[in-house]
Amino acid sequence: MKPGETVTALIRANEARDVDAVIALLTDDVAYENVPIGVLTGHEEVRAMLGPFLGGAERVEWEVLEQVEQGEVVMNERVDRFWLPGNITIELRVAGLFKVRDGQVALWRDYFDLAVFTEQMNG
Repeated sequence: MKPGETVTALIRANEARDVDAVIALLTDDVAYENVPIGVLTGHEEVRAMLGPFLGGAERVEWEVLEQVEQGEVVMNERVDRFWLPGNITIELRVAGLFKVRDGQVALWRDYFDLAVFTEQMNG
């Protein structure tokens, strides 16, 4: 798989809310950073955060507006949408940076506005 294809597979796994598939696409030493929140390192930390969030979502959709690939680096601009119980819908503009090593994501960094996320979570 080319790096862009790996990132697209990661996006599809998130949309399917399949945490095992997400983890399978990450290196053991992955660094996953939601820039306004912090860095998670390794499969267990990523699973501990993504599992409850994706598992609690009724639906997930990541619309990729643009994606570029150069070597092992992939960058995209997305709109991430999450439908949560209680009629909560979250829609975030996200800029993502991914570094792929041997067909797996070694670095996943998402930039988004935490205030927009918090406002939408609180209704």
